[in-house]
Amino acid sequence: MSELIKKQVNDAKALMEKAVDHTDNELLKIRAGKANPAMLDDITVDYYGTPTPLSQVGNVNTPDARTIVVQPWEKSLLNPIEKAIKDANLGVNPTNDGTIIRINVPPLTEERRRDLVKKAKGEVESGKIAIRNIRKDANEKIKKLKSEGVSEDEIKTGEAEIQKLTDSYIAKCDVLSEAKEKDIMTV
Repeated sequence: MSELIKKQVNDAKALMEKAVDHTDNELLKIRAGKANPAMLDDITVDYYGTPTPLSQVGNVNTPDARTIVVQPWEKSLLNPIEKAIKDANLGVNPTNDGTIIRINVPPLTEERRRDLVKKAKGEVESGKIAIRNIRKDANEKIKKLKSEGVSEDEIKTGEAEIQKLTDSYIAKCDVLSEAKEKDIMTV
């Protein structure tokens, strides 16, 4: 296989790895009945007029499986943090005791679990689509190498290599999906 094709294969591999990592991070944000600080990753707090990620204005911990505790670094941020958590529409109710904010994560109903499984499958499907788009772009780049003197056989070999990568990364997405579904459906 020529160096030009190897470069395209390696580039595609790196992009597919990023797509799987992104899918994994998106799945972490879907709650599975257990308290997880990653549930609050997307929340931004109005910090003196600037939208700031929650993790940059306080500590987020899970003392037990059903509770998340947010301890702001400034007491003046208690109300803005509480408001931001309520506005995030996570299905949880924060309670402010004057020094920290406690969030009790309620157990999931069967119907809510099914909805979360659908959402997780949607995220995984988005990851698979990203991987397929990377495959398409890599194959187009490999075909363009014909004008640079790369033989037909090398182009076919490169496309086959890209397909193998695609299959393996889609399989990784399926494994993530099954693990998340099992996690969500476990009572």
